[in-house]
Amino acid sequence: MTAARAAGPGRPAARGGADAFRALHRGRVPGDPLVLPGPWDAASARVFAEAGFPALATPSAGVAASLGYADGATPADEMFAAVARITRAVDVPVSADVEGGYGLRPKELVERLLEAGAVGCNLEDSEGGVLKDPHEHADFLAEVRSAAAGLLFVNARVDTFVHGDGDPGHALARAAAYVAAGADCVYPILAPQAVLPLLRAGIQGPLNALARLDGSGPSPASLGELGATRITFGPGLQLRAAAALREIAAGLG
Repeated sequence: MTAARAAGPGRPAARGGADAFRALHRGRVPGDPLVLPGPWDAASARVFAEAGFPALATPSAGVAASLGYADGATPADEMFAAVARITRAVDVPVSADVEGGYGLRPKELVERLLEAGAVGCNLEDSEGGVLKDPHEHADFLAEVRSAAAGLLFVNARVDTFVHGDGDPGHALARAAAYVAAGADCVYPILAPQAVLPLLRAGIQGPLNALARLDGSGPSPASLGELGATRITFGPGLQLRAAAALREIAAGLG
């Protein structure tokens, strides 16, 4: 174990970062959710921080694209290195999407996140397009929370609407298990707009919703009115930037 990794869990800055990040989720009123842009590299992180956003949340798909990989194919070492470059570039808290945890044991996963400078993480409850057993995943989340000792804000993604049957009741059951395991926030990704109020009523604690940038869904403020505590964008911002760059490239000839 490197000296940096050994020192990670005891760093006062890490504790302060996670606590500051948690505080951003408290006291949100309807229509005013916490908006977390998703940087894919250090340059985009600086743009979002300089725009005044108080925190950021990396998207695994966006980072994968920036590194030349398909979504879900980024090696763990490269993902953590990318997160470290992003956290070094800004002075605001950064939460990292680390997919399903790359098969790492909870203690090592926590150590690597802290070493990379992250104050939170996004963890999925599916693998290879198949939902994990919710009880086993809840146990995994509980071990992550225990190993982190408060140093990481855990956002538990619920994939019922992506890889499951789309039943809100099943999503709520998974969410309840993850909250009981210590998750700080629940993320029922791609939950239909009409279902958000039901999820809000049935989930204790912060609720993460995905905002689309193609005009096909509600605005961040509207998602907040429907019950979302915080808003993330998946790879949407990276895709939007890539589209703009293609337009610029087309005009260079």
